[in-house]
Amino acid sequence: MAKKVTLKDVAKHAGVSYQTVSKILRGQIQVTPEVRARVQRTVEELGYRPNVTARNLRTQASHLIGYSWQPSRQNFLSPILEEFEQSVVEAAEKRGYHILLFPQPEGTDSSKTYEELVYSGRVDGFILSDLGYDDRRIPALQALNIPLVAFGRTHCDDCTYSFVDVDGRAGVRLVVKHLLNQGHERIAVLAWPEESRVGTDRLSGYLDAMNEAGIPVDPAWVKRGAGEYDYGYAAAHELLALPARQRPTAIVTVFDLIAIGAMHAIDERGLVVGRDIAVTGFDDMPVIVYLRPGLTTLRQPAWDVGQRVIEILVDQLEGNTSEARQVLLPPELIIRESSQGYQPS
Repeated sequence: MAKKVTLKDVAKHAGVSYQTVSKILRGQIQVTPEVRARVQRTVEELGYRPNVTARNLRTQASHLIGYSWQPSRQNFLSPILEEFEQSVVEAAEKRGYHILLFPQPEGTDSSKTYEELVYSGRVDGFILSDLGYDDRRIPALQALNIPLVAFGRTHCDDCTYSFVDVDGRAGVRLVVKHLLNQGHERIAVLAWPEESRVGTDRLSGYLDAMNEAGIPVDPAWVKRGAGEYDYGYAAAHELLALPARQRPTAIVTVFDLIAIGAMHAIDERGLVVGRDIAVTGFDDMPVIVYLRPGLTTLRQPAWDVGQRVIEILVDQLEGNTSEARQVLLPPELIIRESSQGYQPS
């Protein structure tokens, strides 16, 4: 068998100390681009692979990050979470860490699982997503004194925690202002139920923009309900059944699949999306490229969220910071035909 290549072999061939090689590979040192390139080239040429077991024993770290995920509902996949998860895996591996996935079915108590992973030393920290109101995982994990970063926010009176989130409130405010600029005033919103933190955040953006424009919101324009396509379809029919002077000329939705349901309801009424009634979504899901007319929506920076989550968590794990960092990233407004062509009467 060929002799195993060591860190010192890489250092000797690259002409630097083995401490420098180690810190370069772990992203813990700033060196010139030439030195970094020479070390990386030497690693590839010699086929160096780190001794993970020895490293873990030396540092008392597993270099595993726990991530609890909710299994997808039947026949439904979340492109946003998929992109986030791919970003997290890639970013973690670049920093010398791997992701340990474990399921957390909706409505179950996962506290024992978290405690077992912490006390057994199998993970160094956690990533959380799908946060709800008063998510008790945050204080519970902080009581275990283990680093965590969340994708999303929760109400937490007695704790300060790190998170990266998409500013849905600002995004919906932006899309409503776009509709106002198109001449719309009777603007409805299809939101999620009150127990949805994300849905309430996005609904607040709608209310903010309407208030800033000085337009009173008719209670009949605000719909809250669970679901996706079917909810959007049924709620849009209810809006279209309102008297002509009360009927909205634009419908803002908090999710692309809700918007698709609304578009189909509008089509069934013999109306034209965009020209007669504008519709907007949220997420910019891959499936909407097949829609005609194209759907105006808000694109979430899910890949950037994943990169920032790992950056913050690894900085905590490696002692580069002890302060909680809270980052809000803006969604991008993507304007397509579904919100254009309206002619105010």
